[in-house]
Amino acid sequence: MSIMNNALSGALASQLALQTTSQNIANLQTKGYTRQSALLTAVGPQAGTRSAGNGVAVNSLLRFSDGYKNQQLWRAASGVGQYSQTQPYLTQLERVMGDNDAGLSNGVDKFFQALNAVAGVDPTSTPLRQQVLTAAGAMAQRFNSMNNVYNGQLQSLRDQRGAIVASANASIQTIAGLNRQIGLASASGSSTSTLVDARDLAIDALSTQVGLEVTDQPDGTRSISLKTGQALVIGDVAATLVAEGGAAQNLRVDFAGSSYQLDKTAVGAQLGGLGLYERDILLPMQQGVSDLAQQLAQKVNTQLAAGYTMNGTAGGPLFVFTPGSPSNMLQVSAGYQTADLAFSGDNTPGDSGNLQKLIDIKKQPVVLGGLGSVMISDADSQLVGKLAVDSQQNRVALATAETMRNHAMDDWTSTSGVNKDEEAVNLVEYQNMYQANMKVMSVANSLFDATLAMMG
Repeated sequence: MSIMNNALSGALASQLALQTTSQNIANLQTKGYTRQSALLTAVGPQAGTRSAGNGVAVNSLLRFSDGYKNQQLWRAASGVGQYSQTQPYLTQLERVMGDNDAGLSNGVDKFFQALNAVAGVDPTSTPLRQQVLTAAGAMAQRFNSMNNVYNGQLQSLRDQRGAIVASANASIQTIAGLNRQIGLASASGSSTSTLVDARDLAIDALSTQVGLEVTDQPDGTRSISLKTGQALVIGDVAATLVAEGGAAQNLRVDFAGSSYQLDKTAVGAQLGGLGLYERDILLPMQQGVSDLAQQLAQKVNTQLAAGYTMNGTAGGPLFVFTPGSPSNMLQVSAGYQTADLAFSGDNTPGDSGNLQKLIDIKKQPVVLGGLGSVMISDADSQLVGKLAVDSQQNRVALATAETMRNHAMDDWTSTSGVNKDEEAVNLVEYQNMYQANMKVMSVANSLFDATLAMMG
């Protein structure tokens, strides 16, 4: 009887719809889960027959996903990854360089204050001269300590880059493996929704580490490439990211037997953020401090050479500058004594002519990369000010990126997320559908029994 077949198909369809609804409700709090729905299609009558139809069929299981919203979610994740990775380093530098006990300004000021103290009392005073040497050593130590901070950050960048590359490679392998499983499941007609959700989560994780371009393929797989064009995943073939080198760490990608060098500032997300911070902020800042130390040492040494010591000899260099030294970039010359300070300008005991010129050095300009010509007295403040501007710009960019990510997540949730109220309604409707079809089956069975009784 067609009435029985129709009711049976309706009962089976409502059961599958209830199963799909229960799956959605069960995964209400599951991260990355995409809601599903049973697509019901009316089955028409056979040709040449007088019939309303042959019931209902579940044509397919729909997965509510919007490719554009997925892409927006992943792009927003890359922005958050880039700026959030940079901000801790900027904050650390701001605190160190702006601190009176660790910053350069205080050390430079105390050195010139010690020179002023000698000029204001007695240029031949051994205790006051000793204060000059002590202040010179303390100032040199501040430059060395600051240089160590920069070197520490450079090492941290390299370590973090290596850790991110290892994590990214794990995500790339996961995506390739899921591509293979999705292709096999699609070919056999099995549902791939759970596999696709897992792959989307892996892509989302990877998008925080490198900027991505994602392309859907007809067989259900997804091809992943860097935004600079190099392939990371094609089908079930995965690339490998490599961070190599020592001080000048480089990035490359190995894919299908070929290697491609990457611009570590252009790969985007966390790796790109680290590269941009290293190139545009950290290395120029380190070079600026090094330039300040070198030019300050040169000016002091040159002026001392123009004066006379307590022994009547020409002055020797107070500072030794060693470019590239990890911990001893600036030092007081070994064995330098108080009597070696050439404060006299005319070789007369007690004269302070050359001492006054040493004091005036603080008002002289130095040329620093990124800043141009600045006064020695203002050099550190200028460096700290530029760092503060860079940090503030990064904070604003991070806040914007986080807002875009939140909006992208809201858009994704509006399409793909589970709505408990909607699922509760579906649960009642499909339950009613099942009960109604069971009632139809009961009626059909009664009609069949009545027919048999009439014929009996």
